[in-house]
Amino acid sequence: QVRLVESGGGLVQTGASLRLSCTASERTHSIAWFRRAPGLDREVLGVVTWESLIRYTPKTVEDRFSVSRDEANNGIILQMNNLKPEDTAIYYCAGRKAGGFRVDPEAYEYWGQGTQVTVSS
Repeated sequence: QVRLVESGGGLVQTGASLRLSCTASERTHSIAWFRRAPGLDREVLGVVTWESLIRYTPKTVEDRFSVSRDEANNGIILQMNNLKPEDTAIYYCAGRKAGGFRVDPEAYEYWGQGTQVTVSS
């Protein structure tokens, strides 16, 4: 069982930056950040893989968000800049042991508890 622990969430004002970290108990093939806003489905924010060294950020957030590998902790970091109220959500880290590059949340077997990010206007 892979354990994932997120940290770095909080309450910030519009325009602020936050850096979320996720540490994993062991290295998985892929590790990703998702978020779930109230009333919406989970949305992928970034994926990194270890073997093929893929680093992916969707176009919807690539101008403000970026992901990077945390080698020391088998984890992933999400850097968020110029935050907006619509970024308010619970942010989750997820790991996938199976191979292949996937962005759909259903493909990820392991999930952290999530960290709340609230952006005030």
